[in-house]
Amino acid sequence: CPDGELQTRKEIVHLVSLHEIDVINSRQQGFLALFSGETGEIKSEVREQINQKISEWCEEGKAEIVPGVLFIDEIHMLDMECFSFLNRALEDTMAPVVIMASNRGMSRIRGTNYQSPHGVPIDFLDRLLIISTQAYSEDDIRQILKIRCDEEEVDMTEDALAVLTKVATETSLRYAIHLISTGHLVAQKRQSAKVDVVDIKRVYSLFLDEARSVQYLKDYQDEYMYNEIAPSQGEKMAVDSF
Repeated sequence: CPDGELQTRKEIVHLVSLHEIDVINSRQQGFLALFSGETGEIKSEVREQINQKISEWCEEGKAEIVPGVLFIDEIHMLDMECFSFLNRALEDTMAPVVIMASNRGMSRIRGTNYQSPHGVPIDFLDRLLIISTQAYSEDDIRQILKIRCDEEEVDMTEDALAVLTKVATETSLRYAIHLISTGHLVAQKRQSAKVDVVDIKRVYSLFLDEARSVQYLKDYQDEYMYNEIAPSQGEKMAVDSF
């Protein structure tokens, strides 16, 4: 049986972001600068020195870079200068994993007169892995609406959930989700503990979805100010360009 003192070895891992390291080294307060609120401007020289030092730590085995995730929604809203910045930033070894989302097809790149898929320049699009998406099935929409009702603590009958699922398939899932909270308010007004079909029908008549709103504007467009739709265009609607 071995005797003597028992020696233990403890390894402590600190998880910090590159921005936090930049803030600590750019202020005289040190790590207390993280709690001061205003970080101010960080000089590019400081960032370069920090990146160089972290690269040395990684080569020596003292540190490990865990890539973060940056999600950019509505990527087609960015202009050419933003895409140029992202194109250069993604080539950096410390760049995070960037996920972009867009619901556009062939669209004009903002700041230019060129058409491109999803409103993204072709050379930038070639660097991406494109994931195709499919529309939700009726069962999936029903399950999503049920989970949303549980999150908002709304008790809904099965018939009302079926009607709401049908509304989501005919309009949009986002519109149907908005009807959950409004339907709950209507049910409370009539002193009911559950949201029923009559409540869904009531809010459906009060709040318009996109298709009905567009049709309403087409029918009553002459009664609005600044009507720029020519009579010869018929059913076409004028859309302002960016």
